[in-house]
Order: sequence, then C-alpha cells, then structure tokens
Amino acid sequence: MHMRRIAIGVAVLAGAVTLAACGSDSKDSDASPGTPSTAATTATADTADNKPAASSVSWPAPEDATAQAKSAGLPMLGQEGQVLHIHSHLDVYVDGAAVTVPAEIGIDNVKQQISPLHTHDTTGVVHIESPVQAEFTLGEFMTEWNVPISKAALGPLKVGGGKELHVYVNGKEQTGDPAALKLAAHDEIAIVYGAPGDKVQVPSSYGWTGGL
Repeated sequence: MHMRRIAIGVAVLAGAVTLAACGSDSKDSDASPGTPSTAATTATADTADNKPAASSVSWPAPEDATAQAKSAGLPMLGQEGQVLHIHSHLDVYVDGAAVTVPAEIGIDNVKQQISPLHTHDTTGVVHIESPVQAEFTLGEFMTEWNVPISKAALGPLKVGGGKELHVYVNGKEQTGDPAALKLAAHDEIAIVYGAPGDKVQVPSSYGWTGGL
C-alpha cells in the first residue's frame, strides 16, 4: 500500500515523539583485517542483471506493524510527515548473499496508519518522513522490522563461532553501536553478517532515482 495514493481519514497522532539517537555514528573508522571488500560500488534497484545472489534467510515485514513500531518507540501517523522528509538505502547480507528488505515495514494496512520510518517496496529504500524534526536510528528501523541489531547479533543470528557482524555507511565501516547509527539523507547503509572470507562487495553509494 502506498500511503500517498489513498485517502486516509485518520489525523496525525498528537504528540509525535521527537527521537534522538545516542552513541557514536562516526563514519571515519577503518575496516579491520579480514572484513568484506569495500571497493567502491553503487547499489541500484534490483534488476535481472545486477541483483546479487539471494540469501536463504527471509525476514518478512511484521504482520502487526503498529505493535512493532511501538516496540521501537515510534509513533504511528495518519499520513506521511513532511517536516522531515529524507531517504536512506539499506543493504543486508548474510553469509555472502543479499537479504531482501521487505515492502511495507512500518505500514499498517488494517488501521490505515504509517510510521515515520517505513518502506514501500523491496528496493531497500527507507523512507524517513516525520511531522516533526527528529533524529531516527538504524536500531529503531531494525526493531520495527523485527530484526533487532546490536554489536552481538543481527536478529536471531549471533556473533561468534566464526561469524562476524559489520556495518558500513557509504563504504566506511562503523565501530560503534550499530543500533545508535543515525539515518541521514542518501546514506548507503550495509549490514554484513557472516564469516570473514565471505565475498561481499560493500556498496559505497546508491543510485538514487525518481526524485528521492
């Protein structure tokens, strides 16, 4: 459901909470030895020619978007906010293969409501659209997806036993708490989980189109 294309009779919920990110989101950290390749690449909308190998891991959008948004500390709105209107792009890789970021994360079709953080399709574009100026984080979006992230785990996947978790922004590895990473306009975020030898071309940018 594209909330822009239907009439929504629900008013924007009063008191939308201004969310502040905590922790470091430094984008200047160097990748450690053995991490996936960070050669400059540009992520694009998936086509038959450029779509990476698909992972056997599948994390669908939660059935109850409102409950999941609440668990992330996010309000649900009657329409997309326009005071803050930016987009980031998210890629997720598990064991060297791409995991689909599903459509309609943060969209409740039953209640006709939408979160400030949401997806409309499976391109990995995260819409950040709030009725108030606020800071939103990767942790909030991942919790809303029901795939929480920390330095020790990606959803049910734990770090250890030969498995590592790395997070990159615009091709640069981040060393702080990934959940505290602030979502910024046109950032290319890549989450990479797996063995050090997994072959992953970490993108450094996304090919933005359509006025996003």
